[in-house]
Amino acid sequence: MEFENRYGLATTQKYDCLLFDLDDTLYPLSTGIARECGQNIKDYMVEELGIPKDKIVELSNLLYKNYGTTMAGLRAIGYDFDYDEYHSFVHGRLPYDNIKPDPVLRSLLLSLPLRKVIFTNADRVHAVKALKRLGLEDCFEGIICFETLNPTHTKAENTEIFDIVGHFDRSEPANLLPKTPIVCKPSEAAIEKALEIANIDFNRTLFFEDSVRNVQAGKRVGLDTVLVGASNKVKGADYVLENIHNMKEALPELWKSDRKSADVGYPGKVAVETPVTA
Repeated sequence: MEFENRYGLATTQKYDCLLFDLDDTLYPLSTGIARECGQNIKDYMVEELGIPKDKIVELSNLLYKNYGTTMAGLRAIGYDFDYDEYHSFVHGRLPYDNIKPDPVLRSLLLSLPLRKVIFTNADRVHAVKALKRLGLEDCFEGIICFETLNPTHTKAENTEIFDIVGHFDRSEPANLLPKTPIVCKPSEAAIEKALEIANIDFNRTLFFEDSVRNVQAGKRVGLDTVLVGASNKVKGADYVLENIHNMKEALPELWKSDRKSADVGYPGKVAVETPVTA
């Protein structure tokens, strides 16, 4: 079956857009960025929110597991804070020098004759810094980031902190947990909103992620998926790549198109400076 792509050209290409996570997907876990980010989040909880240090590990694990990000969980259980200040604290001290330029990945991306969009839970400042460190700042049409999905700050309705640790100690069901005002992966609603904002057809999009649960959420909304940084296939993953550099070897069909890569180039270094907007 032939499709009409957005340039009006008939093509038998299965995909017309590649949706990429950023952290630990476009650069390896071995950079230590995720580890440092996790520590910074714990420090924020102690220093800025006043949570006892001996409660941090259990609490942060429960929040991450049940809300997708610790930040989303903190807002759900009643903590209120400035989003920009949170991101500045958590990302501002990261060792960005550990992220090295990746000319191999840059060449692969620029040679792909398809739309390419970043979809990250991180804030715009972090995303831009990481992409610039990688040398990929002009390889994407745009970024769907925290600010894209959370343009306003919803104030907490009450100041009482929900005891999520006690909730699970009492074996109470997870569906009784308070809701978070933050929209983020792995929420299916977050993925659907991102696709709508960027005008992406989920039937013709391939989603690259390092997180198993994000991959599975993507699959539930109808995306074809690639789990990056793993060697074994899991439920919800259509493809598995040990390294993002293995793209062409594992998915050579992505380079077969009626369009040339120049047709979807992003001149200059402007595309990543602002999130994708409707």
